Amino acid sequence: MQPLHPTLLHLLHPSSFSASLVENVLGRLFAAHSNGLKALEFFNYCLIHSHLPISPDSLNMTLHILARTRYFDKTWVLLRDIARSHPSLLTLKSMSIVLSKIAKFQSFEETLDRFRRMEDEVFVDREFGTEEFNVLLKAFCTQRQMKEARSVFAKLVPRFTPNTKSMNILLLGFKESGDVTSVKLFYHEMVRRGFSPDGVTFNVRIDAYCKKGCFVDALRLLEEMEGRDIVPTIETITTLIHGAGLVRNIGKAWQLFNEIPSRNLVADTGAYNAFVTALVRNREIESALSLVDEMAEKHIELDGVFYHTMFLGFMRSRGIEGVSELYQKMTQRGFVPKTRTIVMLMKFFCQNYQLDLSVGLWKYLVEKGYCPHAHALDLLVTGLCARGLVGDKDKLKELDQMIKKLQSVLPPSRGNATGRSHSVKLFQFENDNDGKRPLSKQFQSHRP
Repeated sequence: MQPLHPTLLHLLHPSSFSASLVENVLGRLFAAHSNGLKALEFFNYCLIHSHLPISPDSLNMTLHILARTRYFDKTWVLLRDIARSHPSLLTLKSMSIVLSKIAKFQSFEETLDRFRRMEDEVFVDREFGTEEFNVLLKAFCTQRQMKEARSVFAKLVPRFTPNTKSMNILLLGFKESGDVTSVKLFYHEMVRRGFSPDGVTFNVRIDAYCKKGCFVDALRLLEEMEGRDIVPTIETITTLIHGAGLVRNIGKAWQLFNEIPSRNLVADTGAYNAFVTALVRNREIESALSLVDEMAEKHIELDGVFYHTMFLGFMRSRGIEGVSELYQKMTQRGFVPKTRTIVMLMKFFCQNYQLDLSVGLWKYLVEKGYCPHAHALDLLVTGLCARGLVGDKDKLKELDQMIKKLQSVLPPSRGNATGRSHSVKLFQFENDNDGKRPLSKQFQSHRP
């Protein structure tokens, strides 16, 4: 593994630093599931050489990348170093990111121990109270570890006084676990404890019913909410629109969407995405497309959720032609989708033997400065081989060289980052067998 520091000194002069540059680089490393140690090296380089302050968001992204790849020792060293040198960068978000990953990958006792050590060794100038207690609760609830969350609640309530937010975090945890019965029971416990439900409480309960297909019950909660003089937010209506789509009640979805202005609310990206999802689920692709111009007029950006939903809709209704057309429009706008959409597109292009589109997508991502996920590369190389294009060795060699170059400064992390193992073995196997290998099983059923 080559050190990154000499390369950065050569290519990235300290005078060119800005907070946004550091955030953008780390954001792309995060999105590509890149190597945690290299992200740490880049962050430390920026911390040392930058004449401008590094943002808390940059620290949080670095912590997230490290903790996600289970470099917990490195994560802890970074936290303690920052506590000594740049304590202003430490936020509750930093605590939340680390504790959530520890709760996911390590034991209940280890998570509690790290929480105590954060108080003693990291957030030394901060008096822990209800906010920090809520972060710990959220760490377990985010991982749907509700037994552990209840245990923490019972164990630490004598020290930390819970508030409505504490109860909502637990309620949300039960909702995310998909247990509507537990949501109902805990809501009643919340009321018995003397906590008054707020807008967040109702939004969580409404979402729980919507996700389970109990749309009528969700509408009943909307009425109860308004009866308590709790004004529904755009998040409330967005959730109900999505719920209407899930039960294919497109008429109610239209009604709720059209009611947004009369409720003195403003439709945001989330509301449009929920409505687009409802329309696509009901195969009303043309109606969904008609919203694009409306969104442009209102200066509402088309985001990754919108494109992912529309690509899924086109795959089911218009096939490769519809997907290709939307893909061209997306790239003309210069938009880079999320990893799950990239992998989905790469697989769809390969399955439909549109290898030019597959290679074009890869090149587009690299040109935009995006480090693609290893699975996208595996799909591309497998698709080229399955189509019998190994005779065109220039394309494969070009990809191989690109990955080697990436690997020289950004080796794969633990099983989840940009790598070459599968792709290069496949590349070498195909060449060794002179392209006579049968079609990969992954693509056999889609052969024309």
